[in-house]
Amino acid sequence: MLTRGDRRSLEFKPGMIQSEMRLSRPDQLVLRYARAMMCFALFNPQPRHIVMVGLGGGSLAKFCHRHFPSARITVLELRADVIALRDHFMIPPDDARFRVIHTDAVTYIRRHPGSADVLLVDGFDESGLPPALGSARFYADCRRALVAGGVLAANIFSYDPHYAAMLDRLEVVFRRRVCALDGIAGNNHIIFAVRQDAGAAATRAGKTQRLLALRRRVGLHWLNRILVRLLILQLSRRR
Repeated sequence: MLTRGDRRSLEFKPGMIQSEMRLSRPDQLVLRYARAMMCFALFNPQPRHIVMVGLGGGSLAKFCHRHFPSARITVLELRADVIALRDHFMIPPDDARFRVIHTDAVTYIRRHPGSADVLLVDGFDESGLPPALGSARFYADCRRALVAGGVLAANIFSYDPHYAAMLDRLEVVFRRRVCALDGIAGNNHIIFAVRQDAGAAATRAGKTQRLLALRRRVGLHWLNRILVRLLILQLSRRR
């Protein structure tokens, strides 16, 4: 943990920032990739249950806690030393709608089918994304953990040697209902995958996935930054 003026960051090692916040506005999203992950709201603007893999400095958790007041939020964190820093990062205390669980996310998600409207996977450590969080089995468990029309948002480094393989696994497991937001946060690519069951009527999530995928194919992915900026502005007006 490092504090410089109004900013406090959680770093895996010097210069490798995992999370950052403004002390004056602790629930504001500072890092661009975190803002991009909030685009799950394009797929489901009123989720009932948001499950997060990885607490870090709590940027995603705090923003969702403030701006999705009707949602239950469950955060899964493997490391007790990260959870121990929650007060330093002004993460809300556990209550009826918000809780942080010290657990292995892989096992937890496997044991909770049909429980989440949104899954946010941002479980990095100092070595990158653990292999278990990019495996075909994990993605299959994520799909089962989502309700129909639910959406997975995964933060993946574009330079990860397994990047292409992870995308292929997502495409197979989620039956091609996958799209990406890139060009927003450098090497952080945010991948969205929708549980659209075969034969089901088109959901808002399914339609959104197709539109984002089409825009990228026709060369309009440069609009992503504008899209994220407008969405965060809209969400920030919620109380």
